[in-house]
Amino acid sequence: MSGRLVLAGNVIADLVIEIPALPERGGDVIGTRTELTAGGGFNTLVAARRLGTEAVFAGLHGTGPYGDLVREALAAEHIGTLLPTRTDGDTGFTVALVDGGGERTFVTSFGVDAELTRADVEAVAARLLPGDVVQLSGYGLVMPVNGPLLSRFAAELPADIMVCFDPAPLVADIPEAVLAPVLARTDWLSGNAREARLMTGHEDPRTAAAALRERLAPGAGVLVRADRDGCWLAAPGEAPRHVPGFPVDAVDSNGAGDAHVGSFLALLGQGHDPLTAARGANAAAAYAVGRRGPATAPDRAQLAAFLDGDPLARRLFGAADR
Repeated sequence: MSGRLVLAGNVIADLVIEIPALPERGGDVIGTRTELTAGGGFNTLVAARRLGTEAVFAGLHGTGPYGDLVREALAAEHIGTLLPTRTDGDTGFTVALVDGGGERTFVTSFGVDAELTRADVEAVAARLLPGDVVQLSGYGLVMPVNGPLLSRFAAELPADIMVCFDPAPLVADIPEAVLAPVLARTDWLSGNAREARLMTGHEDPRTAAAALRERLAPGAGVLVRADRDGCWLAAPGEAPRHVPGFPVDAVDSNGAGDAHVGSFLALLGQGHDPLTAARGANAAAAYAVGRRGPATAPDRAQLAAFLDGDPLARRLFGAADR
């Protein structure tokens, strides 16, 4: 793998509101800070791009304040788009509530990004290049219109395209007829411990990682992200193993999973073995949660500085970025 990271999913607006704690049902709480930024798959693209991998957005974007925000944010990170602007509506948005412990809770409202057509999917497929990595999310598969189209799109991708699937929080709501073809074509699945439990019924992340790999084609790999505990890596042909995390004081965990996925794919594509890429992704996610904002993944120099004194820094970057 040495091509682009192509997000066949959603980049939407994130309305981030920091709160002391979630209110009880029917209650209210005063936010302490509010920010409107690009979110969704944007964070995955940014994480890969900042580590030196070309990243491309292959989803829909609308006309209006949220669509404008998304395109400006993509351009600022030198991330291209494959589909033209839709003029029949705006991009959707997510309300992300970040509590005092850094945990996040979401409410999402989709816009034109939920209205793919077969022509859109065919246009994206025609512009893929050998060696590209296509990133799919459960957010796209759960949509009544997009889900079946993206499922068929994934199933028809040629063997020289790598597919990574991130289940996302709504994975339990994806119809099996949509999910099964994607899992059959997935080369790498990366989900958090909750998503892994929803897909397997196993609370233990190691057991869940092994069970998830059984649902994929031979030769596929699995990452189960475990927040501050790092992740569990079930590399192709190997038993699941724990990859320790990097202890930090969490300030904002919004986008941490996306930072992990994008960094892992970037490092894997740059020739690192899965274990090294997973350790690097753990470090990138730790760096991200220690800073406010959803798109806080490090660039190469920042990640090297964060790893200062750890042999992983030299393994990843040598002396060039130090």
